[in-house]
Amino acid sequence: MSGNSPYVKIPLLPLARVAIVTASWHGDICRALVEGAKRALTKAGVAEVKVIEVPGSFEIPLASQMVLKSGFDAVVAVGLVLRGKTPHFDYVCQGVTQGVMEVQLALSKPIGNGVLMCDTIEQARDRCGLKTSNEDKGYDAAVAVLELLALNEKL
Repeated sequence: MSGNSPYVKIPLLPLARVAIVTASWHGDICRALVEGAKRALTKAGVAEVKVIEVPGSFEIPLASQMVLKSGFDAVVAVGLVLRGKTPHFDYVCQGVTQGVMEVQLALSKPIGNGVLMCDTIEQARDRCGLKTSNEDKGYDAAVAVLELLALNEKL
């Protein structure tokens, strides 16, 4: 999916506890993603938002599992995996994606995947929610989590 996300009404979730788990690599990009996620969570009136920093994107699934098991309702995962000259990119992207999916299915708690997987730093800057960006994937990942939390309340 690329391009701007469709308009989605942000549900009000004043009792929700949501953690933002962020990688520490590419700090400027990750900070922008965190700020985007915070904007969406603030609009939803989320009771508690906690930012947790991990060394890199590969650590996001385990940290998300720890956070969810500690009592948080959801996680917004943000980070950047940038393609290099080795297969490392492919392995990290696969591990993060599979890990996030396995954790949310095992615990029945949503994780919004805002981990950017880009070929160039320019692509990341265009997607991270900076003033010059065309997209805000941190915000979008938080909106996805909010929608799933609201769905769970309806069921």
